[in-house]
Amino acid sequence: MRFIIMHKTNAHWESGAIPSPELVARVGTLLVALAKTGALLGAEGLRATSEGVRLRFSGGKQTIVNGPFEGDHELPAGFSIVRTRSLDEAIAWATRQGKILGDVEIDIRPVTEPWDIGMAAAPADLDTRRYMVLRKATPATEDGVAPTPAQRVEVADLVAETAASGVHLATETMRPSRRGRRYKNSRDGVSVFDGPFIETKEMIAGYVIVSAASMEEAGRCAVQYLDAVEADEVDLRELE
Repeated sequence: MRFIIMHKTNAHWESGAIPSPELVARVGTLLVALAKTGALLGAEGLRATSEGVRLRFSGGKQTIVNGPFEGDHELPAGFSIVRTRSLDEAIAWATRQGKILGDVEIDIRPVTEPWDIGMAAAPADLDTRRYMVLRKATPATEDGVAPTPAQRVEVADLVAETAASGVHLATETMRPSRRGRRYKNSRDGVSVFDGPFIETKEMIAGYVIVSAASMEEAGRCAVQYLDAVEADEVDLRELE
């Protein structure tokens, strides 16, 4: 089974701060350990919401709001990673997806690259960057209702077309949050809460994707991740 472990942003990261060498080393040690066991499937961080946009689709109309954002309805249902030459191109891709899915809210934020945080120099010939296109949960996704067959075909066509051109890199869909868990730091240690998480207002700062035989096994990774990133809480969700 595959699981995603997500930690949340806060005022520190929203200010544009970069991770300390100690934090980078601590997270790197965890990722290496997970990779050695074959559990690590992916990991990314995200830039501040001031660098992103929010798209709202309702009744056939689209609204675009520039960041930064205050947490509102932040429960994720899934995301895609795209590589484009500009934020506008990422918006164009997300707009095509949103028009297929109907009434939905989508956030677009740059993925953190090593050169964004001073770990390496950007390639001299690089003229693109990666963006996360994050789809928010709806009552339907939280009820486990799948897109219609027609929607699935249109999304598959969008992915196939843009993957061939190197734009679409990955897509993940989360199972309803009632099947997830939240791990929170407290003075008494780590507290665990079962989903659903309808009132989630905290925005994602980064994630790891792991392979695990059970929720309990993935939960042990979540506790390690919570400690490594020094987060107040992380959410653990099943991936389809």
